[in-house]
Amino acid sequence: MKNEFELAFNEVLEDRQLPKDVVLEALEAAMVSAYRRAVNASNAQHVEASIDLETGHVSIYAEKEVVENVQDDRTEVLLAEALEVDANTSPGEMVIVETTPENFGRVAAQTARQVIQQRIREAERDAQVNHFSQQLGEIVSGVVQAVSSQAVTLGLDMKAEGIMPRNQQIPRERFRVHDRIRALLLEVKSSTRGPQIILSRAHRNFLRRLLENEVPEIYHGLVEIRSIAREPGQRSKVAVAALQPGVDPVGACVGIRGVRIQAIVRELSDEKIDVIEWSNDPVVYIAKALSPARVTGVYLDDYTKGTKTATVVVPEDQLSLAIGRDGQNARLAAKLTSWRIDIKSLPEAAVDAIYKLQNDPEFAQLAQQEEEVIPQIELILAKKTERRPVTPEEYKELSKFVDRVEQGLMIKLSKEREAEEEERRIIQANIPEAAYDIPIEETGISLRFCNILGGAGYTTVGDLMLQMELNKDVILALEGIGPKAIEEVEEVLSTISFPEPEVEPEPELVEEEPKEVIEPVEGDLAEVEVIEEPVIIEAEIEVAEIVSEESIEATAPEAEMVKEELEESDKTEEEPSSFDELFAIEPSAFEMDESLEYDEDDDVEEVRSKKKKKKKKYIEMEYDPDKDVVVVKKKRKRSGSEDWSDDWEI
Repeated sequence: MKNEFELAFNEVLEDRQLPKDVVLEALEAAMVSAYRRAVNASNAQHVEASIDLETGHVSIYAEKEVVENVQDDRTEVLLAEALEVDANTSPGEMVIVETTPENFGRVAAQTARQVIQQRIREAERDAQVNHFSQQLGEIVSGVVQAVSSQAVTLGLDMKAEGIMPRNQQIPRERFRVHDRIRALLLEVKSSTRGPQIILSRAHRNFLRRLLENEVPEIYHGLVEIRSIAREPGQRSKVAVAALQPGVDPVGACVGIRGVRIQAIVRELSDEKIDVIEWSNDPVVYIAKALSPARVTGVYLDDYTKGTKTATVVVPEDQLSLAIGRDGQNARLAAKLTSWRIDIKSLPEAAVDAIYKLQNDPEFAQLAQQEEEVIPQIELILAKKTERRPVTPEEYKELSKFVDRVEQGLMIKLSKEREAEEEERRIIQANIPEAAYDIPIEETGISLRFCNILGGAGYTTVGDLMLQMELNKDVILALEGIGPKAIEEVEEVLSTISFPEPEVEPEPELVEEEPKEVIEPVEGDLAEVEVIEEPVIIEAEIEVAEIVSEESIEATAPEAEMVKEELEESDKTEEEPSSFDELFAIEPSAFEMDESLEYDEDDDVEEVRSKKKKKKKKYIEMEYDPDKDVVVVKKKRKRSGSEDWSDDWEI
């Protein structure tokens, strides 16, 4: 059966939701503090406490000096008592011995109550901070505990409290005490009074987490949320993209009959949500971002410095829908796409196009091309001003005219940008690479000008030289830079010398020595290529080919000698004298040759004579580099011998 101490200890664990080790450590620290206070021990003395959870008994261990005569029992212990703890101790050494005072448990309970509560409270705060720090950016659920004009207080897990300020609440949303609501865990701060947890229902990530909870395709990574623009309580726009082919991102978010998106709308107090498909093409993306309005044309101006601007042309009846109430639709589309959007109706865009053609010098060339069309456009606009009916064909003509003018401007700006880039590349190629390694502080320019130039991004000599070549007026426009400063910069840059870049020597092409070829002269058999090692050509060559008349006549006189020797060797070669000797010496000689026709009536001698015509000889040809000649080596069998004889012919 559990004693009272163990029951109380477990109750504290359950009530505070703290680990067992944390509470036990707090109790031991409180016992140590109570011991120091009870005996007035020094803080420099090492003191430990041990608590038996089954009995609740507290033991105190203190570090004391081993002496023979004790004068202060708080810091000294007799040698005999020390030997019971450590048999190897000696006087003058330090040893840890038990020094639990009498009735210490009851005294400690009274004196250490504050310490125990403080330690448990600190451990509880640390546990809360660690728990909620891991949930940053996630949705948490809480119960409303208090409502004021400044914030709403929610009770969270682990007996923590969260605060939702007024600017993080959805407008026109009202809460009552004991209402359970969900919110985004926005921030966790540590303070002396405990963790400060900030909650939000107006942040755009709250809508992101709600979509992840309601749409399985987003949670599993089949659909990705690319951008969110939100005005809490009124309207939101969400751009989604499919990461897997065959998945409809908009349909997945809306759900069948809108059940998924309606659940989110109810959570956000009937906030309108537009789900559009993200596109890599800015023109298509901006046109979809202005939904539900229908767009005629989108013209991008991404060459201007600062925010990129997109001019959007819509039909006249779609203008108010594209802008939205108080410009809300256009404002959300601009946030969603990160483009500055300028919305115009089709007649307004046509009037602006005519004005540019007639007054802007940049449109002079384009005005000549549209000279015949301008009167027709003016006539259509006049009909519109007089509130006369305009046919769809005329509206289409207006749309084509505006498109040609806007596209012509974009093409012209694109060409100008390409020309500027080309000029920049040419100037940059003429600046030494070493200039980009030299800080402007080392050039001799005054420190005040160096600070101004460095703040503008010109930190090296190369950057400064590049801008001076491109347009020095940009540097002159900097605050604190005047004509004298420009003259000083030009003078300093003109005196800077750069080391010539080391040119790596081109690798020399090692030409291979041409192989020596022996020219055909009298006495040589053929053209032979000289190589380091002699090449031995070994093959079975028919005698008829070796001693052909044409080949011998085409060679040198040495070839005639080779021919005669070959003919004599054929004549002097002995033939087998009997049928048995024929098979004993050369069995292969009796094999049938497919090139010869044999008759059953032919005797052995006739067959042998036919086979003799195709008798094979073994010839080796070797080039001797020392003598500069070709050596012909012939192998043949002598009659009555199994050995091959080698004859060399030069």
